Amino acid sequence: MQPRYFRPLGDAGSLQVQRTPGSAMDYYPLFLRLQGQRVVLIGGGAVAARKLRPLLAAGAAVQVVAPELSTPLQQALSVKQITWIAARFAPEHIEGARLVIAASDDADVNAEVAAAAEARGIWVNVVDDLALSTAIVPAIIDRSPVVVAVSSGGAAPVLATEIRGRIEAMLDHSIGPLARLAARLRGRVSAHIRNNDQRRRFWQGLLSGPVAQAVRAGDIGAAERAVEQALSIGSGSSATGRVLLVGAGPGDPGLLTLRAHRALQDADVVLYDRLVSPEVLAMGRRDATWIEVGKRHGEADAIQHDIARLLVEHARAGKIVVRLKGGDPLLFARIEEELDVLRAHSIAFEIVPGITSASACAAYAGIPLTARGSADGVRLVTAAHCQTGHEPDWPSLGRSDDTLVIYMGVASIANSARELQRHGRSGRTPVAFIENGSRNNQRVIVTQLDQMQSAAEHHALQAPALLIIGAQAERALRFGWYGTPAIDARPTPAAMLRVAA
Repeated sequence: MQPRYFRPLGDAGSLQVQRTPGSAMDYYPLFLRLQGQRVVLIGGGAVAARKLRPLLAAGAAVQVVAPELSTPLQQALSVKQITWIAARFAPEHIEGARLVIAASDDADVNAEVAAAAEARGIWVNVVDDLALSTAIVPAIIDRSPVVVAVSSGGAAPVLATEIRGRIEAMLDHSIGPLARLAARLRGRVSAHIRNNDQRRRFWQGLLSGPVAQAVRAGDIGAAERAVEQALSIGSGSSATGRVLLVGAGPGDPGLLTLRAHRALQDADVVLYDRLVSPEVLAMGRRDATWIEVGKRHGEADAIQHDIARLLVEHARAGKIVVRLKGGDPLLFARIEEELDVLRAHSIAFEIVPGITSASACAAYAGIPLTARGSADGVRLVTAAHCQTGHEPDWPSLGRSDDTLVIYMGVASIANSARELQRHGRSGRTPVAFIENGSRNNQRVIVTQLDQMQSAAEHHALQAPALLIIGAQAERALRFGWYGTPAIDARPTPAAMLRVAA
């Protein structure tokens, strides 16, 4: 499909540019090789110093023209990073230059520089003056040798910087080392794989598979060994694929880590828990295979067996498999069972942590989990196994003043309240229920320990919900900021008097 601003005319080599609104470029994007090339920088102040850094990074031979130099430029001169002409600008100063940048504080000087450069056919960038510039400097993302440049044509530099930040966040820092490794391998790969399509598939697999994983981990030796293995079988991946065990966070897609987002973009197959939010799922590849593997009461063991089978099956087929778990995969997520299976079948894996519900839900409810004088620590427990005899250490939890966070505790609220009070926690200990934490239907209910069951029943508390128990829980009434205000379900003084009577 041709871009909309091209229309083929006559023979195959004839094209006519259609300058339709919004399609024509005011500037042609170009990268300059400035290594050892003379670049003249006009100006000795802070703006000139800011422009110097990327020029030096590109290896340019920079000559500064200015009557005086600011401290950063004096430092650059002292270590021979620049040469200096201590004078007011004159046209002869730019003779033979490959590029000129006018960064003077004097608008008249900048205009003189632009006119002199134009007369000599030299590209010139006049800082903050688009009309005088024949070249503009983009916002740069440097993952050398990979470099991305973003420009608004000088119309909205702040917007270009904002876009740069978004792109930069998406680009892993391993891209540079990976590109350098690919450059070293290019000749060998071309000699080993002659077919263009096969070579393209090889590179695609290489740059997103075990080699990329090894480079990201900083193990270049392992990356090179993976390349040797890939070349030996003539494809971009080994006989087996790999598995990424990824934390999806509590629900808000904005809390998904960058690494988790990249994993979802790379995935061929995604096995996801029932409670992973639709918004997070929407951030994955549309053409991936999506399989819900959420556990329900009474079926957990059987479903866990199926999960293990699917992980092995798809990885052995050479797929990139993402096992997507709510919250953090290292907390109450049975990850060790899955890791044992992967290790037993010699399947490569990576663990991508997520923001656990204790941190995220507390933050979205406005509850600091620790505070000087009231809570020195945090205890994380799950009540999911209480009914099968695997009880938390209630004596220890009852005696502690630490903030207690109970995962998967809705079905065991009565038991938790009874055991904590039996082992020393006051019935007046504050409690917060956080239902659907961080999602747009979040609900926070504040009560106290001896009212937990009645408050949960009265307000029809539903899973998923997190229980926070301790002095800090009532802070949701003071600091709550997200969604609807917290519900105060603590007994009123009059009600407390009636109970006492």
